Amino acid sequence: MMVRRLLFLVIALCGFTFSAMAQITNVRGQLVDAENGEPLIGASVKVKGTTKGTVTDFDGNFALKANKGATLILNYLGYIEQTKNVTRVGSQNFGKIKMESDAVGLNEVTVLASVVTDRKTPVSVATVSEAAIDFKLGTQEYPEILKTTPSVYTSKEGGGYGDATVYVRGFDSNNVGVLINGIPVNDMESGKVYWSNWAGLSDVTRTMQVQRGLGASKLGLSSVGGTINVLLKGAESKKGGSIRYNVGPDGYQKELLSVSTGMMDNGWSVTMLGGHTMSDGYALGTNFDAWSYFMNVTKVVNASHMFSFMITGAPQWHNQRGNKHTIQWYRDNKDGIRASSDYGIRNGEMYGGGYGYNEYNKPQAQLNHYWTIDDSSELTTSLYASVGSGSGRRIDGEQDNLLSVNYKTGLDEEGCLRTPNGLLDFDAAAQVNKDNLSQGAQVIIGDAVNNHVWYGLLSNYSKTINQYKFTAGIDARYYVGDHYQEISDLLGADYYTEDIDKTRPADTYLKEGDKYSYHNKGRSAYTGVFGQAEYAADKLTGFVSAAVARKAYQREEYFKVTTGGPEESSWEGFYPWNVKAGASYKLNENNTIYANGGYVKRAPFFSDVFLNYTNEINNDVKYEKIITFEVGYKFNSRQFDATISAYRTEWNDRALRKSFGQTTANLSGVDELHQGIEVTAEYRPMRKLTFNGMLSVGDWTYSDNFHATTYDDNQNIIDSFTAYTKDVHVGNSAQLTASLSGSYEILPKLRVSCDYVYYANNYSDFDPSYLTDEATATDSWELPEAGLFDLGFSYRFKIAGLDASLNGHLNNVFDTEYISKATDGATHSSSDALVYYGFGRQWSTGLKIKF
Repeated sequence: MMVRRLLFLVIALCGFTFSAMAQITNVRGQLVDAENGEPLIGASVKVKGTTKGTVTDFDGNFALKANKGATLILNYLGYIEQTKNVTRVGSQNFGKIKMESDAVGLNEVTVLASVVTDRKTPVSVATVSEAAIDFKLGTQEYPEILKTTPSVYTSKEGGGYGDATVYVRGFDSNNVGVLINGIPVNDMESGKVYWSNWAGLSDVTRTMQVQRGLGASKLGLSSVGGTINVLLKGAESKKGGSIRYNVGPDGYQKELLSVSTGMMDNGWSVTMLGGHTMSDGYALGTNFDAWSYFMNVTKVVNASHMFSFMITGAPQWHNQRGNKHTIQWYRDNKDGIRASSDYGIRNGEMYGGGYGYNEYNKPQAQLNHYWTIDDSSELTTSLYASVGSGSGRRIDGEQDNLLSVNYKTGLDEEGCLRTPNGLLDFDAAAQVNKDNLSQGAQVIIGDAVNNHVWYGLLSNYSKTINQYKFTAGIDARYYVGDHYQEISDLLGADYYTEDIDKTRPADTYLKEGDKYSYHNKGRSAYTGVFGQAEYAADKLTGFVSAAVARKAYQREEYFKVTTGGPEESSWEGFYPWNVKAGASYKLNENNTIYANGGYVKRAPFFSDVFLNYTNEINNDVKYEKIITFEVGYKFNSRQFDATISAYRTEWNDRALRKSFGQTTANLSGVDELHQGIEVTAEYRPMRKLTFNGMLSVGDWTYSDNFHATTYDDNQNIIDSFTAYTKDVHVGNSAQLTASLSGSYEILPKLRVSCDYVYYANNYSDFDPSYLTDEATATDSWELPEAGLFDLGFSYRFKIAGLDASLNGHLNNVFDTEYISKATDGATHSSSDALVYYGFGRQWSTGLKIKF
């Protein structure tokens, strides 16, 4: 009897097992973007109610086993979640599954912004997702998210909020085109990008893409080193929102709230976001208070027409370090590498000195119209405007030395007043003024004001014919910048006098709020057209593009005049143009080769057209000429991807503007050669583990000597000379960089990461006044190499049924002491180089809840 029962149990168990096995299905499919058909790499595919799952490979494909009746959950950040039911036994192929973006109009903005697909476009590109920014940024400055990108070097400079800089292939922001939602934001006078004006971007960025080299942007940009494309969050397709709170060292706090109506039945969608960040700052005297806001209102009229209005801004004020110092100065200072010479106490509050305080607000608004004309053609048009206002602090007067540091030595000017604690003594300076009331202010606090208005129109038409895509458009911009200095604090005096403004008597008593030192306006008008032809087949892709424009400048002088009133220069026009082309060829399923090149004839910047900060035209000003070429190879497989590229950029007749404390140098006739090799790789040994690596080796030097003219901060000429810079290395950016990163999901929904970044061949920025003797001119001092470790984690969980995530960051884990930026000294050595140190160990943690 017992044997019979056991035999029955064995047979039943076997039957159940065979029955279960018979229900198992081999499921496969491919996830693609619904708009452009591009595969979604790394998307999550999970079996609901189980721990089973996988991620899509490089071609968007997935394969797993599931029981009949199971439900698959398909998820990819930035796309609407989908579910698929397993209805067959044995095998089931879902084919191409089109994933819809969770942002309305994202594809249209992507086209306008010239965002490209790494797999198809023959340029070197790196893309940073919203998830990566959330996961990696922490309390770092916005550009620092790019520090593991080849040939990209970021620095916090003096450590002030928003003062970070980014260099691409050795080129600074003047020569790297920056687009926000397709709109160029490089200053129309100088080409610079001031990241403090855009410090709130980390809160509203959906995608950030760096195209190194000439890139694929169709506009006539300053893209010598590369192009940074920032796509902001659009109107969300789903109703909801999120709150976030982050904390860090030195009193760092950040609060963020976002809400969205989702796409409503009437075709309207509204998304709003607001944030606030404050901290005492890592370096002493660098406290800040910053806000950010964003709103997108979208109306889908019908299947052919959609309108979208967006406005974003980041008003802020921050104290900052304006002066570098020698290594020995930091060693002797009780506060070490966090020390600052540029602040004191005024009326009981921390008060930045000259170049020690900045405030600015630069909201930007744009109205976009997306018109799908038919299945093969579309027209995207954007009207935009930006109004900027703000200033930086200055110290002026006959005795400005009382509150000043010598920019060439990093030491206090003779007679500089300090408290017993080593802070700038504004009260003592005010007493000097009070002791000389009859002579007027001997030292004052001023604001260097830079206000501007900027309007533009960008329209892009595209037509697809079989494997060809043709694009053409117009790019029109108009800019007016108002520049002057304004007295903000007489420091106890009754008035201040000077004789620079020729429209008023020399002995005019100037009060707080009066303009002094200089006052001028700069106008810039740009009108350009562009066109591009693209070809995309299974194996061969390519593009040819060209842009031509008229760029004109006018200057209006208010102080240095002879007619008793404002004097306007004539409009000076230039006709810049560029042409570029590239192609990639897919040798087989895994191997692709590509090449691109181009020629740019660039108009000079505003300051090079007008001599010595006057309306006098520089008749010898030249167009800048850039020739660049790049070749590369890509390998892609299910588990491993790699890219290697080599580039060469020749830049002739460059005009260069350099600032050294209170002095500015205008350099003309500069020739440079930038060349190098870049390698990137990604290895995915298993679904939960990913490794990334990068190596870039550059050789960036000045090819010849050039002429230099230096000015003080009141725009007066100091000197004019020849600088012997041939074979001097380009400074401010590490020419050898490498990184290794790992990311691992150690527990369900708990992911940890580790990043190591290495910098070497980093040269100090040359000071042309130390290169006036050909016999003694030599290369700039080379900074010591540095290697930094970062750690991070992210944990996703539920709070009261709501999705939540907790993240943490530890940057510079081993508290490595390293120099991030330097200006060369007279001996071209570490003894007199002026430096900024990078930040020591920093931590942050944050909680985000979605509703």
